[in-house]
Amino acid sequence: MTDQHQQAADWLAVAKRAAERANAISMGYFQTALRVETKSDDSPVTEADRATERAIREVISTAFPEHAIVGEEYGGSGDSTHVWLIDPIDGTRSFIRQLPFWSIQIALMVDGELVLGVSSAPAFNETAWALRGHGAYIDGHRVHVQPVAELSQADISFGNIRSLANSAQWAQLGSWIQTAARSRGYGDFYSYHRLAGGQQDVVVESDVNILDVAALSVIVTEAGGVMTDFSGQPIGLDSTSVLAACPELHQQLLKDLLSC
Repeated sequence: MTDQHQQAADWLAVAKRAAERANAISMGYFQTALRVETKSDDSPVTEADRATERAIREVISTAFPEHAIVGEEYGGSGDSTHVWLIDPIDGTRSFIRQLPFWSIQIALMVDGELVLGVSSAPAFNETAWALRGHGAYIDGHRVHVQPVAELSQADISFGNIRSLANSAQWAQLGSWIQTAARSRGYGDFYSYHRLAGGQQDVVVESDVNILDVAALSVIVTEAGGVMTDFSGQPIGLDSTSVLAACPELHQQLLKDLLSC
């Protein structure tokens, strides 16, 4: 194994270890009485979010003290070309309402490029991961998006689309729903895992941040999909929207969005 491959393997091993520790902590809080606070952006937070992030940070910083970390609850620390992006409980609203649609998101960005993603959903007992150039996996099985040539043959899923409802692209969304074989709204990690596994074909979200989707972007891309924002730009630090699909469908749907 080359030094570069060993380094990537070390990154993944640490990310998985952090996710396993986070799984245990978050599940200890799940479906229990929680004190919910409201952050300055009006989003909810609980001690489960904070405890889980502290655990992830501890595992990563112990293994790679020279790396930077940016987390949902404790912000940024360190200055490095290697930046870990953490959302300790993505889907806090689901977590609070005792629904299983939440996950632990851990990604690594090196020199501005997303290279690793781990997305763990302990309430589903499911973990997806990917390393750039090494494929995508769900629970140890390599996964691939399903090639679909036409929207009329596709299942499409929507996450948070509040701002899309106030945009010129809203009518286009209605057209997609009319055309697609089936439409769903699972939210958060779930649709991306299903897309990567070939069980769903399109994911659309208009209200996200990089911590929500960094790991998922690596997983979908390594499964053979294409994941960009609504303007066709790769997912990056400033991304707020997502269009994800197999290459054929993504090209068609992006053209629709850009024509609005």
